[in-house]
Amino acid sequence: MDRWVPDILGEGFEQLTLPLGEDHEGPVAATLVRRLPRRLHLAPPPLEDVDVLYVHGWSDYFFNRRFARFWTDRGARFHALDLRKYGRSLRDGQTPGYISDLSEYDADIGAAMEAMGRDADGTGPRRLVLVGHSTGGLILSLWADRHPGAAAAVVLNSPWLEFQLTAITRAAIAPVLELHSRLRPFDNWPQVDFGYYARAQAEVADPADPMDIVAEWRPERSMVVHVGWIHAIVAGHTRVAAGLAIDAPVCVLLSTRTVVPTKWSEALTSADTVLVVDDIARSSLKLGPSVTVERIDGALHDVFLSRREARELAYARLGRWVDAMIGV
Repeated sequence: MDRWVPDILGEGFEQLTLPLGEDHEGPVAATLVRRLPRRLHLAPPPLEDVDVLYVHGWSDYFFNRRFARFWTDRGARFHALDLRKYGRSLRDGQTPGYISDLSEYDADIGAAMEAMGRDADGTGPRRLVLVGHSTGGLILSLWADRHPGAAAAVVLNSPWLEFQLTAITRAAIAPVLELHSRLRPFDNWPQVDFGYYARAQAEVADPADPMDIVAEWRPERSMVVHVGWIHAIVAGHTRVAAGLAIDAPVCVLLSTRTVVPTKWSEALTSADTVLVVDDIARSSLKLGPSVTVERIDGALHDVFLSRREARELAYARLGRWVDAMIGV
């Protein structure tokens, strides 16, 4: 394992390379980014005994400094994981984001846990909070279900818990996907992305809260989707639909509405243009016995990249939930 070095996010952020062996494309690694709390509190802060692990979504990586500060200001140790073949972990010659089974990320998460001073299964002397966005929310939901007792809380930012074309469509295409993924996993999966989600984020960007984006790691138009990868996602959705048993309290943050991005309009700057949020809200209730769903009016797919009013509301709602559920 390499040593901690300064991260591209600047002061207060460090990164650690996590070697994961090799696959058919060569050496594989994940990257852990951390920000530790500053010791400025006279009294112990409420989350002094908390480790946070964040996992990003598809065609993405971690870059949100303010989100890290939300946790460290409360005393938590914040960590974000760029999964294999994403962001800081992407190597020349690799297929960006590709994986054929979401459980393979157990190795990435386990390595991150050990770098955080925990066991690979997540157990440790400090409380663990899992935070996932979109596909990362699906990955961590499945991981938490497979690792009962590891997490003290789970926070999901627009988690991709169901296929956009309804559960009936998912069930119908799953057998075809399984066969296709076995025969030709690297075939392209049809998708249409006009770059409207990236444009919406740019339209609502706040100069007082800047985000420096590496375009190679987070392109304006989504990375190419392959059949083997979409099969892994649909298999995950199927597991969620059958019901998980996450034994920690779960907070799900979602926009109040979905707008299908067939053409550019101002409406795309105040809605989720990626997921069908009402379907996600319903699927959230299958994660476990304690689920809170927070609907954020005017939010984008990443609620913490929304217009200022929606973003501030998301932070306020999350802060209230954190204070009530894990702040004591």
